[in-house]
Amino acid sequence: MSFEYRVIPAPRRAEKYRGAKTTEDRFTRTIEGLMNEMAVDGWEYQRADSLPCEERRGLTGHTTVYQTILVFRRAVAEAATPVAVAPAPIVAAAPPVPAVKAAAAPAAPPAVPRVAPAEPAAAPAMVASKTEEPRLSGGPKLPPLKAD
Repeated sequence: MSFEYRVIPAPRRAEKYRGAKTTEDRFTRTIEGLMNEMAVDGWEYQRADSLPCEERRGLTGHTTVYQTILVFRRAVAEAATPVAVAPAPIVAAAPPVPAVKAAAAPAAPPAVPRVAPAEPAAAPAMVASKTEEPRLSGGPKLPPLKAD
């Protein structure tokens, strides 16, 4: 029988529960709830461990902290052993049916829509009047240029 394992971090603080007055009561209820939640999915509690983990402190420093983890396991269904399958009985084949040739109509080429190249966008025309400075049509009216 083989197992798969699941490792999760242990809770760091106790949740609030009605009727739990002390920190110990709240913490044990928190752990109990976590274990029951995992058991619903078939995970069996194995143990709790504290393992060292190196963390970065500042730009160049490193510190070792200990992480507490909970280990769960559950059985993995092993692959079923192959079962020998009896060969199917041989059945006599029916005599072949002669193929009937139909008059073939000439195949029409597939309809492909023709796409024309896109027309280039027209450049805005220059508009000039006797009273205004030249400007692009449709553009904002700019104040006339002052001569130095």
